Amino acid sequence: MVASAFTSSAVTGVAKVAQVASSCAVVLPLTRIATVVIGGVVAVEAVPMVLSAMGFTATGITSSSIAAKMMSAVAIANGGGVAPGSLVATLQSLGATGLSRLTKFILGSTGSAIVTGIARFY
Repeated sequence: MVASAFTSSAVTGVAKVAQVASSCAVVLPLTRIATVVIGGVVAVEAVPMVLSAMGFTATGITSSSIAAKMMSAVAIANGGGVAPGSLVATLQSLGATGLSRLTKFILGSTGSAIVTGIARFY
């Protein structure tokens, strides 16, 4: 279900971008537009999934996960606590609250740029 909703939103986004691009003086191929849009969407959607898989969830750090091991190592290194602003604290904050709009924009732009760079070779 998630995959079909994800694909549906990506296709709708590609159609909108293609419609706007068709009225521009320079028309890009639909496949290039689709590649860039899908790259941005995948980048934005992948981060919460990866954080959750690592163990950074809305309810806290999952026991016996990569996140728990990271937290343990940081706590031992800091004398028993996790320092505010550390990597573990930042990832837990993202896992608990989700991504802000600015973060989503930056991730989407970065994902699109990376995919565009890779697509030039094919």
